[in-house]
Amino acid sequence: MAVEDLTHDSVELADSAVRMPVLFVGHGSPTNAIDDNEFSRARAEAGKSLPKPEATLCISARWQTSGTQVTAMDLPRTIHDFYGFPEPLHKMQYPAQGSPELACLVQEKVKSVQVLLDFDWGLDHGAWSVLCRMFPKADVPVIQLSLDHSKEPAFHYQLGKELRTLRSRGVLIIGSGNMVHNLRDLVWQDTAYDWALEFDEKIKRLIVSGEHDSIIHYPNLGQTARLAVPTNEHYLPLLYVLAQQDRGDEIRFFADKVTLGSISMRSLKIG
Repeated sequence: MAVEDLTHDSVELADSAVRMPVLFVGHGSPTNAIDDNEFSRARAEAGKSLPKPEATLCISARWQTSGTQVTAMDLPRTIHDFYGFPEPLHKMQYPAQGSPELACLVQEKVKSVQVLLDFDWGLDHGAWSVLCRMFPKADVPVIQLSLDHSKEPAFHYQLGKELRTLRSRGVLIIGSGNMVHNLRDLVWQDTAYDWALEFDEKIKRLIVSGEHDSIIHYPNLGQTARLAVPTNEHYLPLLYVLAQQDRGDEIRFFADKVTLGSISMRSLKIG
């Protein structure tokens, strides 16, 4: 069965002595999983800077659904959701365990919408291409939460808020996407359009100043927003991450670069 809504007893991960940080990672090309470059090294350093999570909840741009779903299998498959890349990338496996317990906990915590349990999806490259650098031993259980493509950005931000208590349960929440993602204007060079740089810097300033409402309603930011976010599936994971922010949380940016003309690799750690 692909998707289920199961009746289950109350599930709680134990309270953690450390409140977990939250990450947004600009995932960019799948080849960052196998290449030694500034982005793969930044992910590795980010992983080393974290307390060891009990589990990871990943919101990836690569999984869009009708309704909201969460993976609930014991052993999620590695999905090679791309083509035309080097053969080693197509053969790569990320054998992390899943966490049905965490999936059920997500169901419990989210009150505003029904979250269905999924047993088909697995880990797409938005998840495993990031995690293989952060946790190369694949020793942290992983689940994914889907993006309901029918909902407005404000819905995704509010849904993220309902997941905030997971940080105190040892759960690392990762949003994987890109703040600027325009494949129509992609160029295979380490360069950046002026409009891409402008929008990337604008979003950075809004994050630093805590102006989440402006980030949610990004179409109001003008022509640069229309170019930088022609479709919003790579932008939405950022909203889930910002929704986790508590007063006093430190924000640190890493891999803060626009490349390939129209792809922002800017990543951030909250807490």
